[in-house]
Amino acid sequence: MPTALDSTFAALADPVRRALVTRLARGDATVGELAEPFDLTQQAISHHIGVLRQCGLVEQRRAGTRRPCRLNVEQLSLLSTWIEDQRRAWDDRLDVLEQHLSDDGTAR
Repeated sequence: MPTALDSTFAALADPVRRALVTRLARGDATVGELAEPFDLTQQAISHHIGVLRQCGLVEQRRAGTRRPCRLNVEQLSLLSTWIEDQRRAWDDRLDVLEQHLSDDGTAR
């Protein structure tokens, strides 16, 4: 069973969904508003929004007859934390490698 992190990265693998997340970072929008810049039907955009909702990146609420979408910043924070942890781990590994290569060079 995929984790939340797996499904979130899988959702963001699609350029349309990344564009929708970028747009929602500027503020809430309805599916119709989100569909405007795309050459896609509202049904296709609704599908993409559904994928983003399933992984927790987007929330949708009722406001009268409207159903605005909102970016779930907490889910984005989980992604950025994971990415930052990976960056730190690789920086540490590269520092160790650099030190090893430097030490090896001075021993000759």
